[in-house]
Amino acid sequence: MDKTFKNSQVKNQVRAISSKSEAHRYLICAALSDSPTEIICTDTNADIDATASCLCSLGADIKRTENGFSVTPISEVSKNQALDCNESGSTLRFMLPLAASLGADCSFNMRGRLASRPLSPLYEILRDNGITLTPQGENPLTIQGEFGAGNYTVAANISSQYISGLLFALSVANGKSTLALEGKIESAPYIEMTTDALRAFGAKIDFDSENNRFAIEGQAKLHSPKKLTVGGDWSNAAFFLAAGAIGQNEVRVSGIGEKSIQGDREIVAILEKMGAHTKHGDNEITVYPSKLHGIEIDAAQIPDLVPILATVASVADGQTKIYNAGRLRLKESDRIESVCTTLSTLGANITATDDGMIINGKKSLLGGTVDSYNDHRIAMSAAIASLVSTDSVTITRFEAINKSYPTFAENFE
Repeated sequence: MDKTFKNSQVKNQVRAISSKSEAHRYLICAALSDSPTEIICTDTNADIDATASCLCSLGADIKRTENGFSVTPISEVSKNQALDCNESGSTLRFMLPLAASLGADCSFNMRGRLASRPLSPLYEILRDNGITLTPQGENPLTIQGEFGAGNYTVAANISSQYISGLLFALSVANGKSTLALEGKIESAPYIEMTTDALRAFGAKIDFDSENNRFAIEGQAKLHSPKKLTVGGDWSNAAFFLAAGAIGQNEVRVSGIGEKSIQGDREIVAILEKMGAHTKHGDNEITVYPSKLHGIEIDAAQIPDLVPILATVASVADGQTKIYNAGRLRLKESDRIESVCTTLSTLGANITATDDGMIINGKKSLLGGTVDSYNDHRIAMSAAIASLVSTDSVTITRFEAINKSYPTFAENFE
């Protein structure tokens, strides 16, 4: 569907939706536990639902409740099932090694660009250690065999999701394992979120920071904490925090804790470095319309913030350089190209580089019609750009927001 934003205003107060990243992890851990778990999660989306669906296909019973999810764990693994990952990269990369560890002999159905997104080196680790897989790029992707405990090494600079998936798998494998991380660790906060979730369910994981190596003591079942709450989503709150900085009125986002281990909480520090005026409250942040200036941004640990930060930079004085974002080329779209094309169409002065982009800020953008590239973060960034556009902004395939934030448009008046 097409969606047009003209003379847009953002609500003065927005409640952060439940964290997609935390929900994925809690649902997986709950499905691997020894007893039922109640997960307080006030919001859901297509990606969260994909993970819940895959876990149900493996034998869990997950029901949506008024406040979140009720999870009855897997008692006996259902084999030869078709797992629907929809377009969720997290779901596929978490569930693939986990299903292999459970010996599920299953297939993974993928939609959108997901089947063409790479799985190396996770694919090779599974293939070389007891798992038979159909070739990369085939849809569905079918696996057979059982992935067991052992000593493994994985590149740390390609996708943190591979590391998380292996940690889930090895936590329920029979025996002790090690997982060494090779090279520079990128998106480290997402790995920390995984270990934090696993430990909340009693997993035995130690990390040797000197050697970048995990020691995991596998156990047949994790131990349910009975009830836990998914925190607010900093990745999606970032759009409205940015709106406060570049729009006409302040925006207060509630339900986000600054003690969160989510890496995208860095959005506040970056906006402040660019000159934004903020107010920090109890689980809430207020951002005021501000005169902003360009800075250099290392995106190695915060790749998901790049689309909205580029939007902010497009109307900040001077030049902004975003670098160490090469992995964005492997997202729902090639996000380096899609961000640059979208903002350029709207009137921004932006140039792509191999691993990022250079933006020379203007006083305002022009507006126009852009495609979402079926990428939720491109769709939402373009909507925020309407706040600083002299003409309307129309976004085609706006339904891409359903992947992470179905109620996004409701927070525009």
